[in-house]
Amino acid sequence: MVFATTVQSTEQVKTLAPQINLLAGKGRWNFALDDCDKILRIVSDNVNSEEAVALLKKYGFECNELN
Repeated sequence: MVFATTVQSTEQVKTLAPQINLLAGKGRWNFALDDCDKILRIVSDNVNSEEAVALLKKYGFECNELN
């Protein structure tokens, strides 16, 4: 899954990391902060896009799945 987010910094990623690890599994996700859409990629059969969007929104970030 690929998402556009409003996450801007590695500090924000560090804040989110423990929760995303619980959701998707350690090493199963990454951010591309150098991309204009601040891309979050998740590789997991156990996560649905609504869960990922809800998690980031809980922490105050926008998150939209890209097709």
